[in-house]
Amino acid sequence: MLRATADKLLPTTITGSLPRPSWYTENLGLKNFLTAMVETRFREQYEDALAVYFNEQTIAGLDIVTDGDARFTQDIGGQSWTSYPPFHMAGFDGIPKMAPVGGGGIGFPRGHILHDYIEARLMPSIVGPVGRGQMQYAQMYKAAQRMTSKPVKFGTVTPELVAFAVQDFHYKDVRERIWALSNAFNEELHALADAGCPVIQMEEPQIHLLAARGVVDKVINPEYMLEVFNNTVRGLRAKTEVWCHTCWGNPSQQRMFAEVQSYKPALKLLNKVDADVITFESCSSGGMDLEAIGREIKDMKIAIGVIDHHSLQVETPKMVADHIRLALKYIPVERLVLSSDCGMGREGMARRHALYKMVSLVQGTNIIRKEHGIPEAPCIAADSKLTLLDVKPTDAKK
Repeated sequence: MLRATADKLLPTTITGSLPRPSWYTENLGLKNFLTAMVETRFREQYEDALAVYFNEQTIAGLDIVTDGDARFTQDIGGQSWTSYPPFHMAGFDGIPKMAPVGGGGIGFPRGHILHDYIEARLMPSIVGPVGRGQMQYAQMYKAAQRMTSKPVKFGTVTPELVAFAVQDFHYKDVRERIWALSNAFNEELHALADAGCPVIQMEEPQIHLLAARGVVDKVINPEYMLEVFNNTVRGLRAKTEVWCHTCWGNPSQQRMFAEVQSYKPALKLLNKVDADVITFESCSSGGMDLEAIGREIKDMKIAIGVIDHHSLQVETPKMVADHIRLALKYIPVERLVLSSDCGMGREGMARRHALYKMVSLVQGTNIIRKEHGIPEAPCIAADSKLTLLDVKPTDAKK
């Protein structure tokens, strides 16, 4: 069900995470959200961080905002994106321990920055039937939405990534484990949708990643990952707008592959996900898959990244506009959404870099909106009348 993007042409957003303010020193850790919100210091810092994130997205001019992943702990590579669900779901022992080596097919040698990321993956183990437990996504959404009038997009890791990262002493095989987690996530996501969340974003289904690696395993393969995705979001589109976010990874803002990857092997399967919007990393690859994406993705809206989360270099509005023009050769304007390639808050970027990337995203989109007769979004951060420099009015117009 289109809600946040309904009747909007070229809407803008970001994937999710934003760099954490330096003064935000409290962490949710292993506490559940409602328990943490009882503590005055955590609640004050958490709500102040939300206010900062919403303010920065508003002055940039984004149409759909996120909570910046303020709910997660400040850790190596944004590890809590994966670890939050298992530490708060039923069926886990709650004891942090080293995750299986190479979980999910990820492995980096000592001396590589992402080896630290793997070392920091401390996960509980499955010891009984999994359930939604105390994930409290609905409460997290409400805490965010009551601080802004703009639609808040709520993102979550997918169940298969959790399944790959934990030890299991209950289920007989990995498929049974993934399916149980998928069912538990589905129940939690329905509670989130029932709370009024306008956009639920499922982050990193393994369809394209397994296809890119050429995985043809009979047990775990791209086709099964499609089944898992559609089961996880089962029934949600009757209540809310569902997004399927795909990228190539970004712990510590690093690339997970030595070479730029292509979505082409997975596009026919990705066209079958039960979602309203599907996102693609595009800026960092120079838009190399845009023609194929436009040809294969027929009904969903398509969100493309027009700013690169790996780089500290801020894209110019012209660069953003040029990328959008390229996309519009293959994707109809009524089905195009503009975003970041991935999150900008996984340890590697300063707040000002992220802010001005968002500003360029909106300014570049406004260039295209003007060309198509679409109303431009106000971008307070780019208002020349508000410069602190002592310039004449005629200079400001230039």
